[in-house]
Amino acid sequence: MRLLLDTATFLWIINDAPELSAYARESFVDPGNEVYLSSVSAWEMAIKYALGRLPLPEPPARFVPIQRKQHGIDSLQLDEEAALHLTRLPLLHKDPFDRMLICQAMVHDLVILTPDELVNQYPVRTMW
Repeated sequence: MRLLLDTATFLWIINDAPELSAYARESFVDPGNEVYLSSVSAWEMAIKYALGRLPLPEPPARFVPIQRKQHGIDSLQLDEEAALHLTRLPLLHKDPFDRMLICQAMVHDLVILTPDELVNQYPVRTMW
């Protein structure tokens, strides 16, 4: 299976946080799954860090790629097709970062690993 981590899930995985469900943890460590972090999530973390809303031990430009590599997570770039898919989504969820992850998952046939119930309003596969 091809999994796309939402931003919170990525942060919980790298911090081994108790908020991470057992099923999400098992899915992440399953060697049969491909795991991705979107450049959209990197953008979200950079913005929140710059605004002082996301404390990190070092700047995101260093932190995110190091953590991705240490945890065997591939990067997923935002491409034109996924970006333009946004015009097809109804405005059910107002978070622009989550809406782009939904588009990427739909276009690239990914399952979003997320606890966010609002994401389930869209015709996209999720797990938690």
